[in-house]
Amino acid sequence: MFRVSQSCLRFGVSLLIIVIQPGFVTAATKPHVISFGKWTTVPWFAGIGLTDDKPLTLKVRPLLLDAHVKEFTLGPAHDVTDRQFVVRRVFRVNDSLPQEAASLPHWQWQRGGWLLVDRTTGHISPINLPEFDAFYSATSWYRDYAAYCGVSDDGKKTYAIVAQLNRRKPVLRKLLDGERIAEGEMKSPAPDSACPTPAWQRAPARVTFEPATRAQANLRHPWPCSRSDK
Repeated sequence: MFRVSQSCLRFGVSLLIIVIQPGFVTAATKPHVISFGKWTTVPWFAGIGLTDDKPLTLKVRPLLLDAHVKEFTLGPAHDVTDRQFVVRRVFRVNDSLPQEAASLPHWQWQRGGWLLVDRTTGHISPINLPEFDAFYSATSWYRDYAAYCGVSDDGKKTYAIVAQLNRRKPVLRKLLDGERIAEGEMKSPAPDSACPTPAWQRAPARVTFEPATRAQANLRHPWPCSRSDK
């Protein structure tokens, strides 16, 4: 019979921890490399029912994690912290009809929402921006706040919205008086036409929305998130 004393077991467990633990630490701290590929130009069929059906032009580039393509992106990235940034997503959708199933997929580029990217962990996650419209909303970032004009589900109302990362409800949601997007009431529906891109300022921190009408709304945001409308 082979017996092992309790002291030997304690020594063996300690030795096992000493030998194996550094391997775990090395695996956990393995750095990831986040980078972007080269810019390329692609056609974009906006899908708003225009009779001429002429594509617009998008400049896109791949988002790479450890040299592998994970997403395709549009426009510049915004650094939120020294380890996290946000960037707009683009993707391809299959536009083939059911009767065309035997043929090759008919891919079309479409604009999507925003992504939050962590340079340290390599984690890429979608950002849920309330009432953000991928066609009509133009977003302006400041720190971890996104300002944009959101559109209601029925397209009849436009809101000035300020959303903060990791918060489900917007910091600000204010109805803007302007032209309706639905029912063809806008004179010239175009990308990012819910309102011009909001403009941020600091000291004091504020964001300015210019609705589709001539009226202008200045919305101030003293920190923390309390606000006063002017």
